Amino acid sequence: MNQERVFQILMGPHMSEKAAMVAESGNQYVFKVALDATKIEIKASVEQLFNVRVDNVTTLRVKGKSKRNRFGISTKSTWKKAYVRLEQGQEIDLASIS
Repeated sequence: MNQERVFQILMGPHMSEKAAMVAESGNQYVFKVALDATKIEIKASVEQLFNVRVDNVTTLRVKGKSKRNRFGISTKSTWKKAYVRLEQGQEIDLASIS
């Protein structure tokens, strides 16, 4: 995989209450990723960028919500989320990334 594609796949970490609970209990991290990214590409890009060993990747698409306003109905963008589980003893410091 070329270096440009590695940076296009990962949009950034996704911070939420659920992501914090998963990070504490299961050694998992949550990232926003490109809609066309595959699990293999996500695994390769996380391993290259953070120098860690990835055990498992789970992805899901978050459907954009429809909102009603005075101009009619508008829709927020659909985006993709990836749960990345690292092998035992591996860790990513997300505080230093932002």
